[in-house]
Amino acid sequence: MEFAADRKLIRCPGPDPRPRAPVRVEVPAGSVDTHAHVVGPDGFVPGRSFTPPAADRHDYLRMLDTTGMTYGVLVQVSVHGTDNTLLVDALRAHPGRLRGVAVVEPDVGDRELAELRDAGVTGLRLNTLTGGGVGFTALDRLEAICAELGWHLQLFTDATELTPLAKRLSNLRVPYVLDHLGAPETAAGTEAPGWRLVRDLVADGAWVKLSGANRLAEPPYTEVGPFARELVAAAPDRCVYGSDWPHVGCWGPMPNDGDLVDLLAGWVPDPATRAAVLGANARRLYGFPDPIR
Repeated sequence: MEFAADRKLIRCPGPDPRPRAPVRVEVPAGSVDTHAHVVGPDGFVPGRSFTPPAADRHDYLRMLDTTGMTYGVLVQVSVHGTDNTLLVDALRAHPGRLRGVAVVEPDVGDRELAELRDAGVTGLRLNTLTGGGVGFTALDRLEAICAELGWHLQLFTDATELTPLAKRLSNLRVPYVLDHLGAPETAAGTEAPGWRLVRDLVADGAWVKLSGANRLAEPPYTEVGPFARELVAAAPDRCVYGSDWPHVGCWGPMPNDGDLVDLLAGWVPDPATRAAVLGANARRLYGFPDPIR
């Protein structure tokens, strides 16, 4: 039975079924959507923060085609916990086009790691913001795994969690990526101490995903622009684009994925830098081949 008082028991809306092609941004060959999820119809962990509808790889690939993306990166969704089965199945079905970021327990075995690597996983995710994730108590162990396998760490967290870890992160042996612009509090503005920390971490070496605008503001997401532009200025070679399809846990207006790509026209106004954000930066991080010219 579903109760309106507990959102995790109510299925949140699905993505816009009619994605549009971008009109303000030219998407070059070799572009990468670095953040999306596949979701099954069941198999949800009890500690989840929301319940999304099913979203399969075929619909995701259709969205990639419509928005002009050559490659995609699937991130293990929190509602499936550390069961990466759907993620791995999608990667194996499209080995040339998709890479993955998995979620694993700290005591994960070598056999599972080998299966993830062979399927196309290139990173592991830590998540402190939604139920079903693995938190920072696993940082040392997951860093060691990534160092051994040549992977990166991906962090879904905010400034509150990052503050005590700032020195530790600066000494990581592997690249690390902040989800969704570092999850700023847009109402607090770009001079807030938490935002200054995120910006400094990116300037110091962190990668960051220009993604999740609908998590941070209402359409047309005007408040998000100053934060995105500061990140691009801090590290134009370590910013990447992500759609966040199918926008799990979104309870506000559902974005159209073409409109999200078009946000880059204002966030990254320089065409050469925007082409790097869409393509070369992400291809370097995830190991996709450059397009044949």
